[in-house]
Amino acid sequence: MPFLESHYKPPFLLRNGFVATVYSGLVRRVSLKQERERIILTDNDFLDLDWSYAIKKTNKLIVLLHGLEGHGQRPYVTGAAKLFNANGADAVCVNFRGCSGHNNLKYYSYHSGATKDLEEVLNHVIENKHYKIVFLKGISLGANVILKYLGERKQVPQEVKAAIAVSVPCNLAGSAKVLHTFKNILYHNRFLKHLVKRLKDKQKRFPNKLSKKEVLSIKTLYDFDTVYTAKAHGFKNGQDYYAKCASLQFLKHIKTPTLIINALNDSFLSSGCFPVCDAKNSDFLFLETPKYGGHSGFVAKNNVYYNEKRALEFCYNRF
Repeated sequence: MPFLESHYKPPFLLRNGFVATVYSGLVRRVSLKQERERIILTDNDFLDLDWSYAIKKTNKLIVLLHGLEGHGQRPYVTGAAKLFNANGADAVCVNFRGCSGHNNLKYYSYHSGATKDLEEVLNHVIENKHYKIVFLKGISLGANVILKYLGERKQVPQEVKAAIAVSVPCNLAGSAKVLHTFKNILYHNRFLKHLVKRLKDKQKRFPNKLSKKEVLSIKTLYDFDTVYTAKAHGFKNGQDYYAKCASLQFLKHIKTPTLIINALNDSFLSSGCFPVCDAKNSDFLFLETPKYGGHSGFVAKNNVYYNEKRALEFCYNRF
């Protein structure tokens, strides 16, 4: 499909990508009642799922995945959950391992290519909760997980009808490179601070797997991915992790209607994160590249973001 023309026009002050990103991450609030469910995974670790529901009983569900160091109460996932609830679908915000406020049990945790946990969540909501129509929506890291999941498998459950990937760093190596540039230093340092804090706790619980010296050696996000992410999850180093987990290489195999929304002024994304050719050569992949929006900062009226409205339209137009 040709990539889609975008009609997103934010308020003037929010046309700046930095302002839109910071406002959406630090200022936006969404009120939503959620109920938590803990599921036990096949490796005996756990995931915490935060549920919200439509007014009437429904067989529709949207599964929402957060970004790096996010969780199930972040406005960029609860905003979508609230909108879908208001339009007749239940919603489940998935907390990746260790992101729900409770440490996961294993030394390894989550990363950009960890699709097995998404597979287990889908099996749970389809087989145990009996949803017949399932939509997927991810932001940033969570969006990469969804695209990789859809493209790396020969078969996806027939209940999965559509997917939306927003602000997705589908070229992980390129995004990692731009995150280490001066323009992103505030974001880089904020992510690194949270990741290292969590890793220090891991080191105390698993001293035989990670030394204090190794933790102290981490000065950049790339260091973190080399010292922890790669080693804990079976990759040679950070670059090997980026290469094998980047969803870009899997896009051509996607057979589920999928919408990618990546803003042109998203400072987290490299030029390789705008897969125009893949979209043009696919019957299932739709690409929208708004001029504005920053990183998941698609501010719109009434606290319903543009990407959330587009997700609702895209999913419900599948029927």
